[in-house]
Order: sequence, then structure tokens, then C-alpha cells
Amino acid sequence: MTHATRILNCCHHDPFQYLGAHFNDDKEQSVTLRTFQPNAEKVFLAVDQQLRPMQRTHDEGMFVLTIPTSELVDPYLDPFNYQYEIHYANGISRRINDTYRFTVQLGEQDRFLFNKGTNYKIYNHLGSHTATINNISGVIFRIWSPNAQAISIIGNFNYWDKRVHQMRSLGASGIWELFIPHLTEGEIYKYAILGKYGLYREKADPYQFYGELRPQTGSVVHSLSGYTWNDQQWNDTRKTTPQHKRPLSIYEVHPGSWQRDPKDAQRFLTYLELADKLIPYVVEMGFTHIELMPVMEHPLDESWGYQVTAPFSITSRYGTPQEFMQFVDKCHCNNIGVILDWVPAHFPKDDHSLGFFDGTPLYEHEDHRLGSHPEWGTYIYNYGRNEVSNYLISNALFWFDKYNIDGLRVDAVASMLYLDYARNDGDWIPNSYGGRENLEAIEFIRHLNSIVAQLHPDRLMIAEESTSFYGVSRPAEEGGLGFNYKWNMGWMNDILDYFEKDPIYRKYHHNKLTFSIIYAFSEHFILPLSHDEMVHGKNSLLAKMPGDDWQKFANLRLLFSLMWMHPGKKLLFMGSEFGQWSEWYCKQSLDWHLLEFPQHVQLMKCLATLNKLYIDNPALWELDNSNEGFSWLDLEDRDNSIISFCRYGRNPDDHLVCIFNFTPQTHTDYKVPLPTNRSYQRIFCSDDACYGGAGVQEQTTVEAINLPYAQGRFHTVMSIPPLGAIILKPLSL
Repeated sequence: MTHATRILNCCHHDPFQYLGAHFNDDKEQSVTLRTFQPNAEKVFLAVDQQLRPMQRTHDEGMFVLTIPTSELVDPYLDPFNYQYEIHYANGISRRINDTYRFTVQLGEQDRFLFNKGTNYKIYNHLGSHTATINNISGVIFRIWSPNAQAISIIGNFNYWDKRVHQMRSLGASGIWELFIPHLTEGEIYKYAILGKYGLYREKADPYQFYGELRPQTGSVVHSLSGYTWNDQQWNDTRKTTPQHKRPLSIYEVHPGSWQRDPKDAQRFLTYLELADKLIPYVVEMGFTHIELMPVMEHPLDESWGYQVTAPFSITSRYGTPQEFMQFVDKCHCNNIGVILDWVPAHFPKDDHSLGFFDGTPLYEHEDHRLGSHPEWGTYIYNYGRNEVSNYLISNALFWFDKYNIDGLRVDAVASMLYLDYARNDGDWIPNSYGGRENLEAIEFIRHLNSIVAQLHPDRLMIAEESTSFYGVSRPAEEGGLGFNYKWNMGWMNDILDYFEKDPIYRKYHHNKLTFSIIYAFSEHFILPLSHDEMVHGKNSLLAKMPGDDWQKFANLRLLFSLMWMHPGKKLLFMGSEFGQWSEWYCKQSLDWHLLEFPQHVQLMKCLATLNKLYIDNPALWELDNSNEGFSWLDLEDRDNSIISFCRYGRNPDDHLVCIFNFTPQTHTDYKVPLPTNRSYQRIFCSDDACYGGAGVQEQTTVEAINLPYAQGRFHTVMSIPPLGAIILKPLSL
């Protein structure tokens, strides 16, 4: 098949071999120019201020002209300056620069590093980027598609005709490239890929920075430059004070349903509107960070963002990349960090996405036992392929580099670690040692976290990991996975199971209160009460609580109090802080009208107080990852379902005594162990009337009695309120 025939049939791997300007085998005495303009009636070569008519050689629109080099002013200038003037049947004409006159722009080193899996800034090269080459402005496109026979760029600029802009393969790298002059930001495009087995697919750009609003799936040329950041003070603090030396209280938010337009319940708030409404609210509530459920582009609202089709693209649902930058910037200027949910565990099977990208399983494994997720109906990334690993690692770095976010919460890590995750016997392939661990995924995670720690040591990598895998939050060089924090799913499951029980039966499940301390310091933990516990029939936190309405609110205040005093950082899903009754639903706003009722306002006030108490008392976070920061005072009073413990800062004099009563029974003259022979001030009680409690505990100070009790060297006697928590702090010496 000739070059011309392959181009006419859109199946050429390198149309530059035929199109453009080529010196002939006559000692460069002449040059032949060829252009394929399938919609043109006539084409003229415009060079040296002259128009020369080109000859149509194929009815489909191939035009050719050969001219002596002696007629050119400077024939060897790249190779020389020329344009085409194209005339159409409707009488319209236009001049263009030849797409096929430009040399390869991507260097061999960048290609080599990408194939090696270590080109960590590959997003600066692949995808679409505005560029100026030889003083000609346009957009350069690059895509990795090693098994494709041919690729074209299609869009409004060529009437979605795959014949017009056919790309060039850059050899063994698997990368394809084409610079299209005259294109600007805002152009919508896709790739028309002729796969290995002859089937065409139209694919969105895996490296797109922006895309069309769903249900449309086109990629959009969009530069990420131009925003002026104002958060230098935040950046300086983040670099000088590591996060593990600071409090961490996270408010988890789904941007599409935290609030909606009060005049149009179907309209999302934009990033800028969220900046105006969400940030002041988070500041008022005392959280240190906002965690956003995935804001990467995804086609289906009901996936909550976890079925990502474009990991480099901020979703257009809520605005533009620069508007999201402004949101992050404003968070930082208000001393609020931003964590993003990140999904490297799987990707959806939508036709325009990554699946069978070049007609073969490129980003996913070929064997469905490795490459297909049975529980979610998605594909699993092939972590052992260098270019796929590079894609994901560079994507993680991208959010730090371009959007200055403070951390990534990595979704579904357990599904990555185990080959038999959600699979039946016989439907998974053991590793080379016969085990169930996914060695390629483990190596990818260690590689990822090592590079993030090297390039961004002040950022957080957080694992949602639900198993007992060793060392999730330990450094990779120590045999761990290298995350900074791990969600404590064991604590979450135990504590919710305990609180859902009627208080009369809680004494039989006392170990669910105490067991978490046995492993509390084996990892760097975050205590999560996340969106996953508020959906699919699980009920909201408030609705989970037993008893009448008063007891439900008291139980939830008690749960929050225990959580905020327990070792580990904190994460709470939106709506829980004011006691949403209904389960979360992603297609409607939270029930903010509940704040018309005092008990919901009082619950919100209680949580805001706990956040302030947490931040103001280093005993609650300075030694969060060490058993030196915690000691039991009494863990054995299961008959009364009461526990007490002490939290310590680096200075042992800086400590808090925490007492919790998990039944509606009021106790008078109850013995509470104390660690020192000092006077203590009550600094918090969840039963106070201002929080909606009964106000049983009125003592503001208690005195130590010089007699041991339980695990305390001293004790005091006080009233313990029903379903209440009391926090004591030693008075200054």
C-alpha cells in the first residue's frame, strides 16, 4: 500500500513521510509539497509572496506541487516558509500553515524516561499544550498509544473529520505527536484511534486538563498558567511545621451536594461559590482541612466521582481549573488545608475512556482476573507497566504541582494490595510466590510514596486501607508502604457497632470500646466517619443512634467526644456535624433547614467546641502516634459502661482526663481515677445545657484524693451525666 493510499485511508503511522515538503533525489534541486485537504476545491502554495496552484492527484483531496529550489529565497529554512491557500466550493478561502512542516518536538530523553517509568512531569509533554514553534502559534498534541495503527485528532476545527489531522508515531516510545497551527485554548477535541485489530475508537485525552460538561465527553485545550497565588504564608508554615506535629481535623465534602443553589435545587454551586460559603463555615466549625471527594472528571454523578475518566482534568461541573485554584488559594489564606480523594485503584469502562485505548488492554491487564474489578464493574490499572505507573505517579504529583493541594487520600488501597480482593476461589491468579499479595501494586505504591516524599515532603499521602497489611504508614525503606496516614477502619467498625446497640446491652460489648488502643500506635491513624457509613441503607450517624430523640443526640455528642479524645487524627463527613437525619444523597443538598431546630444547632456547637478544644490542647495531638500520649485510668467498669483515660502532651504536666458514660444512667459520687494529686478544672461536658444536654454535671473543679483507684494513683468523686463525656484539665501549679 502506497503512502498516499495509507493517508487517504487514515491508516498511516507517519504521514510526515509523504505530506509536507520533501527534497527530491536530484541533489536537492527541487522540492515536492503535498497536502491532503479533503474538503478543498483548489489549493495554492503561498511562498515568497507568490501563489502557485497545486495539482489534485486524488479525487479525495490530495494536492501536489514540485518547484525548483532555485525559485525559493531560502529553501533550507526548516525547510522554508510557506503556507497553503485553500479554496472551498462555497467561495470561502483561508490561509493556513502546514501541519506537516514541523520537526519532532518531544526529545529522546523525555521519551526514554517515560518508557522507563520515571518521567514524573510527563503531564508537561503529553496531552494538549499551546505552543509557539518557528514563530507560529498553535497546539501540540501527544498521546501514548503504542499498538495503534494510526491516530487522528478530531474536533470542531476540522469538522470531526479524521482524515485532516493525522498524527506521527515517535517509534518505539509508543508516543504520537502533532502540532496544529492556529489552534487556541478552548478547542474541543478527541483522538480517533485505529486500533491494532482495525477498529476505530474515539477517545478523550487521558492527559486532558479540562473537558466538556457531562454528558459530553470531549477534551478541551486549556492552559493551567495565569493564576497568581496568594498563599505564600501557608506554604512557608507547611514546610517548616510537619503535619504530624500539628492537629488534623478533616471535614469531608461532596462539592455537588454540600449545598445547592437555593433558587435552583438542580444547580451545583461553583468552585467560587463554594469558596464564599464553604470556607467560612469550615473556619467557624474549627476544622483544619477540607477533604473533597473526587473532583477529577467523571461522567456519572452517582459514582460520587470515584469512576474517573480523566485523572488530570478538574471536573467542569463546578467551574474551570483557575477557579478551582482560587478555591484552594482562599482555603490556604484562611488556614484551611485541602485534601483530594484520588482513585488509582480502577477506572470505568466508558467507551471514551482508557479501556482498550489502542485496541488492546493498554492501561489495564489483558487477563480479566487481573484487569477487571468484579465488584465495581471497572478495569484495574496494570501497575507493572512502566508507562502506566508513570501516568499515575505523575498524576499524583500534578495535583501538588499545579493546584498546590495539601494531600491525597488514596481510595480503595486494599483492593490494590490483594489479588483475590472481591474474587471467588479460582477467579484470581496467585503471585510468583504463590501468595495473594499484588506485588506489582505494592511496588507501585512504594514508588509513588517515595517520589512524593522526595519532591513534596510537606504533603500528605493517606491510605483508605481496611486490612491488617503491615506498615501502611511506615517508610518504604523499612518495609512499609510509605503513606503518612492510614484510615482506622477497625476503630470505625467497632465504635459504630457499639453505639448502635441499646445501652442496656453495651456492657456485654465493652471490648469494642477498648480494643482499638491495643493497635492504636501500630500505624499513623486517622479516625474516619466518612460518607461510606451514611449511604446504602446504613443510615446517617444520628439515625444510627438508639433511643428517643434526646438519647440519639446525646449518643452522637458522646460519640464525637470519644472520637476527638481518642488517639488519631479526625475525619467527619458533611452533615453529621448538625445531625442530618436522612442518608446522604449525592443529587440534593444537605438538609440545612434542620438548623431551624435548636437541638441541631446545639449539636453543631458541641462539635465546634470539640474542634477548638482539640486544636488548643497539644495533649490531643502531640504524641498521637506514641503510647506515651495515652494511658488508661479505668477500662474495667463494664457493668456501668464507663471508661476513663488520660491524654498526654510532650510535657507530662500537659494532660487531659477524659471520662465517658455510655448509658442513660446518672451516677453520683462516682470515683474517677486521676494521674496526679492536683486540682482539675472541667473544660468540657457533652451534657451541658448549651449543647442540648441535661446539665447534670455542675462542678467546675474537682480535688484529688490521695488514694489510688483503678489505674490511677489518685482519684476524685464526682457526678457523671447520662450518655455524657467530661474532660478535665489540671489547674496550673
